[in-house]
Amino acid sequence: MYSIIVVPPPTTEDDRDRTQIRLAPGERLAFGRSVGPGGLPIAHEGVSRRAGEITAHGTFWTLSNLCTHQTYVVENPEGAGEHIKVAPGRLDAPVPFEFSRIVLPAAGDLLPVEVWAPRHDFLRAEGGGDGETTAPAFSVDRTKRYFAVLAALCEPRLRGAPHAPLPTVEQVVERLRPTWPAASRTSVQWNIDYLAVKLRLKPGPESAEPGPRLNGKKESLVSLALRFDLVREDDLVVLSAPSGRAVR
Repeated sequence: MYSIIVVPPPTTEDDRDRTQIRLAPGERLAFGRSVGPGGLPIAHEGVSRRAGEITAHGTFWTLSNLCTHQTYVVENPEGAGEHIKVAPGRLDAPVPFEFSRIVLPAAGDLLPVEVWAPRHDFLRAEGGGDGETTAPAFSVDRTKRYFAVLAALCEPRLRGAPHAPLPTVEQVVERLRPTWPAASRTSVQWNIDYLAVKLRLKPGPESAEPGPRLNGKKESLVSLALRFDLVREDDLVVLSAPSGRAVR
């Protein structure tokens, strides 16, 4: 059973039908400017003759950087800027992303090699466990206005611009107007302050300690939300809820 799919870099500017290479667990794929049969040739003078190697495992893959002088970056296209770096000479670095893009620096160019790991294995619980259930780390209600505010803050980075500046409070107000006509700067700012307490970035009102002033509150909220998948791209539907189903 194949578990890893490798999509080579495009050979033309409009190369939509790139050949896919499928790997079963345990199989390896060498890539570079000059690789043997069964490898992935990358015809660019800036790529090492034997640049690296991908190894498929059950639900993930590893990358070996066989270049002695160049760091490789593996990006998560869906992760709002999430990436890992694989240092020169590093062997079998595990890559945790379902969709990945290896970025190969090549004499002024950046060549993308896409790697997909679509296989998912999940624990199958048998029967109910004894004792009390575990409390969730972050509890959010997707029908509430504070979640719509959080979604509006996260939207630019979830839309594929991982380093986009966060919207201002005024921009959030305008974004929420279709589903929340009464939105105002004061109400949006109140919800931002509430989220900071709810997600435990600041102590709650029951605490005797006020805690330090939280600078970059919006940035901290968005970073936390995206890191732990509190807001995903499909959650952005709350920003365009149909009439009669606006968030409360």
